[in-house]
Parts: sequence; C-alpha cells; structure tokens
Amino acid sequence: MKITAVETLYTHEFENVLWVRIHTDTGLVGLGETFYVASAVSAHIHDTLASRLLGRDPLRIEAINRDLVDLPLAQASTGAEYRAASAIDIALYDLWGKATNQPVHQLLGGLCWDKLRIYNTCAGYQYVRNRDIRPVNTWNIGTEGPYEDLKGFMTDAGALAENLLEMGISAMKIWPFDPIARQSNGLDISAAQLNEALKPFELIRKRVGSQMDIMVEFHSLWNLTTAKRIARALEPYEPAWFEDPIRMNSSQALADYARCTRVPVCASETLGSRFSYKEMLDRDAIDIVMVDLCWTGGLTEGRKIAVLADTYHKPFAPHDCTGPVGFAAAVHTAFSQPNTMIQESVRAFYTGWYKELVTEVPTIRDGYVWPMEGPGLGTDLRPAVFERSDLVVRRTEA
Repeated sequence: MKITAVETLYTHEFENVLWVRIHTDTGLVGLGETFYVASAVSAHIHDTLASRLLGRDPLRIEAINRDLVDLPLAQASTGAEYRAASAIDIALYDLWGKATNQPVHQLLGGLCWDKLRIYNTCAGYQYVRNRDIRPVNTWNIGTEGPYEDLKGFMTDAGALAENLLEMGISAMKIWPFDPIARQSNGLDISAAQLNEALKPFELIRKRVGSQMDIMVEFHSLWNLTTAKRIARALEPYEPAWFEDPIRMNSSQALADYARCTRVPVCASETLGSRFSYKEMLDRDAIDIVMVDLCWTGGLTEGRKIAVLADTYHKPFAPHDCTGPVGFAAAVHTAFSQPNTMIQESVRAFYTGWYKELVTEVPTIRDGYVWPMEGPGLGTDLRPAVFERSDLVVRRTEA
C-alpha cells in the first residue's frame, strides 16, 4: 500500500477545523483532523510535508511521524507544524484500522475500560466557531438549543449543575475568571471581582452539594502571584482540578503554583511533545496530564505522553473542545490507556455541530462514554460536507 495523494479540507463556517485525508493506491482513505488557523496548517502540509508522504507505505507510522516533526520549527511546540503532523498521524491510524478491520483502540493495545467517565466542558453551540478564538472573544453565546452551557454557568451555575446530574454527568468544567483576566491582562484581581467570579461555585455547592466535581479552567491567562491568590480563594469549594492557571512556558513557575495549593494541577492542551511534559513532571508541576492529540503530535505522541504520565504515577485526561474527529481519536486513546482518569466532552458539540460533520460520534449516556466500534476511528465525514459551497479543498498528488 502506498500513499498517492494528500488532501486538506475546511469550511468557512467551521474555519478553525482542518481535515486531512490520506489517499492510497488500494482505495482506502484515512481521515485526520486538527484545529486552529486551518489555512496555515494546510499550506504547511502541501508545501512541506506532502513530499515526505507521497509514495510511502502509510503503515510505517512511527517513521513517518518522526520525519514530520523532525523539522527546525516543529519540535516541542503546538504550532502549525505540529498541528499538521498531528492531523496526518491521526489519519494514518485511521487508515491502519481500515486496512486491518480493527478499531484504533485495538491497535493501541486494546480496551482497558468498558466505559469511561466524562466531564462536561460548559461551552455553548457557537464556542470556538470563528477564527478569533481568544478567551472571552470566542464565547459567542447563542440560542440554538437546550445546552447553551456557557451562558448557563455564567447566569445560574447551580441550575446547570442540577441539569447535568439529571443526565448522569457528575463533573463539569467552567471558567468564570476569564472576563476579569481580559480586563486586567491577568495582572490583578480586586476583592469585588474575586467575589463575583466565585458566585458560580457558591451556586453549584448550594444547589447540589458535593455531588458535582468542578474543574476550573484558567486558559493560562494569569500571572503567578494572582493565580495563587485565586487558588486560595477557590479551595473551600473543593475543585477537582485547576487547569492551566499560568502560561505553560515555565516548569519552575508551575511547580511553585502546584506547591501553593492542595488542589491538583491539570496541564496542558498547549504543551507539545513528551519532552515538554517530562520537564513539567520532573519538577512535580503537574498532577493530571492533559493532552490534545490534534496539537501534540497525534496518536503516536499522545500514547507516549500517556505512558510517560503512568511512569510518574499520574493520571491521563485527554482534551476535547475542538472537532469531531479529534474527539473520536481522544476517545480511542483514552480507552487504550490504563491510567485514563476521565474524558473531556462538550454536550453542545456532540449533540450539535459535530453531528453535522461526521457520520458517528461517541456514545455518551449516564455520564460515561463507550468505546467506538468499526474499523479505524469509526467515523467519517458526512457526504454533505463535500457538497458545501463554503468548502475549501487542496490536494497534492504523486
């Protein structure tokens, strides 16, 4: 089997989601995905990486992955180069699964779990839909359906928590500190602002008590001093974890933060390659290892990071707040790793726009996700995607 063509696709409506299709001389096609600045990633794929792929055996995944990330600007980052390599790697695993008629989780070692607990990231239907994905700017609160959870946690977090529990979902992630960080550039927070941002936590605990686990997302918006102050204020509400409180560019600073709080630190969708994670783990800066497979090198690198976390006796928690193919890849990886703690999900996405784009989404019920069936990732782009008037396609052939 040889690679005969590399194809990229994105739509103007979902302009941050880029799909990669790897074509072969057998007729099998592998599907991958990445997220953010799709046009830039597409250019790198066709201008730089396609020549490293065409004519090669697509099942030499490890060797291909090394070739794609062994570039001067594509090492230990989550820039366009690494996102391109990630999408291609996911597509190659999908292709491998289709060639062997096996689901991807089987290729990664088989199921470690019959079902996995999920948490709901409380985004809404329009969240991260446009190109401007800066925190707060990307909120785009809409009214498309019953799961406008971003508006929910900002207006009545207690009622939202109760609604999630009714669906069997007992963990939720919120980020009420982001608007304040944008006002102060993350430099400071007043007592009044702090009290305002604490209200969702008060409402959740008052309404449902300890039945709900609360993950706190900070989007790396704060300086260390203020992040510590916020952490101390939040501790009485018993959060499940603090995620990316500061920029993920200093293992020493993050270790300092981790020492100041008894709440576990989760990091980070923004770290690239196992080498960045190892530095953080060596300094005891991370308690829970989060990975976005679409950004950090695909399934090849993601599996290594999960194993690295296990070596340090740390749990693994795959990220998903981007696109439907990446979600499927994360679920396959999560099920294949013995140290998976929980899987991120967004009910506004998997009940909403994900279904507009792909044939299958993971089954979620009673607060758990179930293994995906079928060869490869177990999902594909819907035929309607190829008929869209806003679709941008680029193809490089042998």
